[in-house]
Amino acid sequence: MNDWQRDWPAPAKINLFLHVVGRRADGYHLLQTVFRFLDFGDTLRCEPRSDGRIVLATPLPGVAPETDLTVRAAHALRAATGTTAGATLHLVKRLPMGGGLGGGSSDAATTLLALNHLWRTGLDSPALQRIGLALGADVPIFVHGRAAFAEGVGERFSDLVLPPAWYLLLVPAIAVPTLEIFRSPQLRRDTPAIAPSGWRPGFGHNDLEPVACALYPEVRRHLDWLRRFGDARMSGSGACCFVEFSEESAARAALAALPADMRGFAAAGMDVHPLALI
Repeated sequence: MNDWQRDWPAPAKINLFLHVVGRRADGYHLLQTVFRFLDFGDTLRCEPRSDGRIVLATPLPGVAPETDLTVRAAHALRAATGTTAGATLHLVKRLPMGGGLGGGSSDAATTLLALNHLWRTGLDSPALQRIGLALGADVPIFVHGRAAFAEGVGERFSDLVLPPAWYLLLVPAIAVPTLEIFRSPQLRRDTPAIAPSGWRPGFGHNDLEPVACALYPEVRRHLDWLRRFGDARMSGSGACCFVEFSEESAARAALAALPADMRGFAAAGMDVHPLALI
């Protein structure tokens, strides 16, 4: 298949824990987290253009195309490399906005990875990560392409090999604005930092979760339902919540028991992004 005809995956991520360990002078929060990818996400297809334009063929309702992260990523790659190539971007959106699964960041990273390959601009992963960081703090992990313990604002990585697992994800019918959570005076910002080597599965919590639950009771309701199956946690700044299972059958059985007024999906965890080797 011609690479211009292929589908480029943009998987979800979850934060297995998320601690706020401080704050920089410029206001950015210092974090520690473990990122894991899921075998579920959006899909991007790129079409070449001869007029040098960047066109999003599938704009999201309420989002101006020029502010969409896929379009911004394409323009950022052009600015960094000097290429005059163009593309039409076709995005199949499955991940919720404001869900804490990194959907927009994953889309941006996949755009960088795909167009860097298709336009033959030749940037390496660290260069693409630097472009991605200017677009959003979660973009670099998707370019990095490995499950990792992350520090700083989420851009310094120590790679991990995690036990195989399946996850049940619940998707409350709300979007949680990340800035609202990080600006809350109730957010804890002094959780003690640990060394990456000190992390173990099941460690920690999500410091953003109490704030999100207080502001958005639907998040708490979904977490309470999930906790019958184990240590349920919110991902990122919410609203999506997850619980881990060792077997696919158990995750799918829990999904089948979901109340009629809740929605979700089951997905396997992945340690390597599907585009990590391009």
